[in-house]
Amino acid sequence: MSASLGVPSPAIAQSSPSPARAQGAGPTSAALIVVSPDGPVQRVGDALRLAAAGGRVLVKPGLYLEPTLRIERPVTLEGEPGAILDGGGTHTILEIAADDVTVRGLTLRNTGPSQSEERAGIRAAGVRNCRIESNHLDQTLFAIYLADVQDCLVRANIVRGPESAQMVSGNGIHVWSSRQVQVLDNDVRGHRDGIYFEFVSDGHVVGNRSERSARYGMHFMFSNDCRYERNLYLQNNNGVAVMYSKRAEFIDNRFERNWGSAAYGLLLKDINDSRIEGNQFVSNSVGLYLEDANRNRVIGNTFQGNGWALKSLANALDNVYEHNIFEGNAFDVGTNSRSNVSFFRENYWDRYRGYDLDRDGFGDVPHAPVRLFALVVERAPATLILLRSLLVDLLDLAERVIPSLTPETLLDDRPLMKRPERQVSRG
Repeated sequence: MSASLGVPSPAIAQSSPSPARAQGAGPTSAALIVVSPDGPVQRVGDALRLAAAGGRVLVKPGLYLEPTLRIERPVTLEGEPGAILDGGGTHTILEIAADDVTVRGLTLRNTGPSQSEERAGIRAAGVRNCRIESNHLDQTLFAIYLADVQDCLVRANIVRGPESAQMVSGNGIHVWSSRQVQVLDNDVRGHRDGIYFEFVSDGHVVGNRSERSARYGMHFMFSNDCRYERNLYLQNNNGVAVMYSKRAEFIDNRFERNWGSAAYGLLLKDINDSRIEGNQFVSNSVGLYLEDANRNRVIGNTFQGNGWALKSLANALDNVYEHNIFEGNAFDVGTNSRSNVSFFRENYWDRYRGYDLDRDGFGDVPHAPVRLFALVVERAPATLILLRSLLVDLLDLAERVIPSLTPETLLDDRPLMKRPERQVSRG
């Protein structure tokens, strides 16, 4: 019984027929080559060398222990359920070195760890129009590694990492120096970074689940004009980090239960001219953190049950926050500055205690979302132990009656009186 997959151990393909025999065998043709442990073609590497451009290699159930496989022609490599490519703990399993290659339906496992090489379950470099879909990658250093590719699709893969310390693990889906890459509907767990983008333009990350990463659920840097939509980032060590990029879009994502002394749902550092809309920040240490992030629009998001819903440093300028919901957070807004050059308007705050005499749905007096105690905690974190004490309640009351220490310019001039009809879904 296979311990890792829970299925009977298949036969191990070790012998190799001659190319002449494989070429003339029944299961092979110009378009299709079948690999099986007891057939005329018993090794995947032989089938890939025999396959013509535009052909298809079908791998039958079995355990295939082979050296690194390399695809050098445009072919489709497809596995039936139970087709397992095993790296034996020593090497990268599959390399894509041709345009127009599809890899689907395989289980790839066991590259083994390495401090000297970036081993991967599937590696594609310098190619166009690759498709990697519906595979299961298990116990790999890097699961899927794309470098210098264009127009590639990574879809519906299940990725399970070693859940080890970040120093000895790689990324689940790693994309470097690439254009027009789509990462859709993947389920990634237990790698260093679940999804990693660096020097990527016009990328789309949609419908993925990234969970229990040793560092970030998603991490991207120097990647402009990318869109991240309907993803779930759950219980990662540090949530999602976005750095040194422009014109990013975060639409309808969920950031949940990313807890730790320096953890956040979403960190924006040196991110400019971007849109954060319709997202859910639920039960994070910090929901949204901005540092040197400018001219961004934060619209229609829900911040619920976080330690800090929003932290914005003094160098985060000209950001717009509107139509957001803040409820059940220990602190709604935190800042290290007495001044504010961002704009809050028409948000819902469950702590607002104003009135609406003209009945237009907006409070007649502005709301100051920064609590005095939040400023105290910024300067002396150990005071957080007093959060639920009577002393803190008295501080909040005093600041509402005689505001003097909280930022005078950080106000929502038109706070919503009623919570918008927007539900928080479950992850």
